[in-house]
Amino acid sequence: MKKLCYKKINQIDQKIKNLKNMIYCQYEKVLYIIKNNKKKNNTKSETSCTSQIIKVKENILNIQELLKLSVETNDNSLLNELQKELYKIQKKIINIKYNNIFRKKYDNCNCYIDIQSGSGGIDAQDWSKMLLRMYLKWLHKKKFKIKIIQESFGEIAGIKSATIHVIGKYAFGWLRTETGIHRLVRKSPFDSGHRRHTSFSSIFIYPEVDNTSTIKINPTDLRIDVYRASGAGGQHVNRTESAVRITHLPTSTVTQCQNERSQHKNKEHALKQMKCKLHNLEIKKKQNEKKIIEDSKSPIGWGNQIRSYILDHSRIKDNRTGIETRDIQSVLNGNLDIFIKKSLNIGL
Repeated sequence: MKKLCYKKINQIDQKIKNLKNMIYCQYEKVLYIIKNNKKKNNTKSETSCTSQIIKVKENILNIQELLKLSVETNDNSLLNELQKELYKIQKKIINIKYNNIFRKKYDNCNCYIDIQSGSGGIDAQDWSKMLLRMYLKWLHKKKFKIKIIQESFGEIAGIKSATIHVIGKYAFGWLRTETGIHRLVRKSPFDSGHRRHTSFSSIFIYPEVDNTSTIKINPTDLRIDVYRASGAGGQHVNRTESAVRITHLPTSTVTQCQNERSQHKNKEHALKQMKCKLHNLEIKKKQNEKKIIEDSKSPIGWGNQIRSYILDHSRIKDNRTGIETRDIQSVLNGNLDIFIKKSLNIGL
């Protein structure tokens, strides 16, 4: 008779205990949400979540019974299969967890990321390019579909601005806490004396909403400019003025699009973005969150940053959550979960 692999049994037993704790935490959260839900009739998602939790608890108990059977019958053959099942259960619990986190109205929507360079000249434009690369890498890791709607290049280096269209489940939910000013401190590669420079870039995340048709825009409130799409180092520059910039004069809201060859299509995309932005502004007003909008449009400079990237000290600190890391290269390569998950978990 084969000897039982007690090491593997102990691993499975510990995993079961951990998963029990995880699912218990999610169950407590759902109960808290139901208890504090002001709209008592709005419990469809909570009911669905509760039924998922009950099924997961049953699966864990079944695995626990099978583990006991394996020990009693001195049978190792089930152990590998039990480990695989526990891995599947863990994924289900993680899904339940984020279904509990992404509860705001537009969390399940696609979204746009606006990147705008601020004070800091060439360094700020280079910093904006670094942020664009960082977010693109994070989006690829999360398997979101992406489209760069517009990218305005700097004269010497970096970008002045960029807009990314992000398509996928909970795109806005994942990214909404990234809105704010991002501050970079480093020894500038553009300074012959290699002095320390501080640069700022603004990130603004807004949802792509389906009911933008209800947003009415007075054509006289819009200024529409056409221009040639820019490209790095003079490459990929359109010979025709196909790029479109739309400005909503009453709110100074700007959208741009240059990724299509057709001026008509670029105008269509830019107008859709404009409706999404204006819809977002309207929602904020209805929720009496004027201060949030003012903060999101505050000067791109000192005193407004949500996160600081101190390259010469190898330190990144999120000013809202207090989370710090010294693994700068990892973050700039798109490993942002350390900041995003903490922000979501504390309810930002």
